[in-house]
Amino acid sequence: MAELMPELPDILRANRSFLRRAVLYLVDQGITQFLDLGSGIPTVGNVHEIAWKANPECHIVYVDIDPVAVVHSRAILRGADHATAILGDLRRPQEILNDAQTREMLDFTRPIGLLMIATLHFVPDSDDPRGIIDQYLDAVVPGSYLAISHASLEGPTPTRAGEATQQFRRCVTDITTRTRAEVTDLFTAVKLEDPGVVYLTEWHPEPGDNTSDAARMYTFAGVGRKIG
Repeated sequence: MAELMPELPDILRANRSFLRRAVLYLVDQGITQFLDLGSGIPTVGNVHEIAWKANPECHIVYVDIDPVAVVHSRAILRGADHATAILGDLRRPQEILNDAQTREMLDFTRPIGLLMIATLHFVPDSDDPRGIIDQYLDAVVPGSYLAISHASLEGPTPTRAGEATQQFRRCVTDITTRTRAEVTDLFTAVKLEDPGVVYLTEWHPEPGDNTSDAARMYTFAGVGRKIG
């Protein structure tokens, strides 16, 4: 894929950077609980590392469908009182929301940060991603947040990006890219925070960040707040 799309390593790093900025933003808004849906194989800069530096009292539940990712997560979190990892399919919200470990770790009477970072492009339209998101949002109180990053073909060389996507489908798994408008539609049930749905590097960039070529990220990101 990287041969077809040389930007890929930069996209992956930018996605990780968005995760960090989004978590810190939510902590600044008073969020101390996170449900990370599709957390993946643990790597440097996990949600708990980011959140605990800002507030050691943050509670985190990692969810992934891959048993290997969950085993690694549990090994990393061994001895940690404020974080856990569970095996689950984000397309089955009620199973995740009613999981005993989820209920033990998170207080659903207080706001929660829902993280869907680079996961929803693995959910086809036939699985109704909007409906899945709505089930999670129905379970959390107003003041909770939803953070999403999502792959797209909108960028400077869409044909080349499309070829890389086809390679991913052949070698790894199916993927559904969506337009900016379609990603924005995923936030219908919440109030989008400024600057709305933008390319990864354009969402709350830090001093010194270069956003002049943001479209080469081919990934949109946004954060929304549940109002009522």
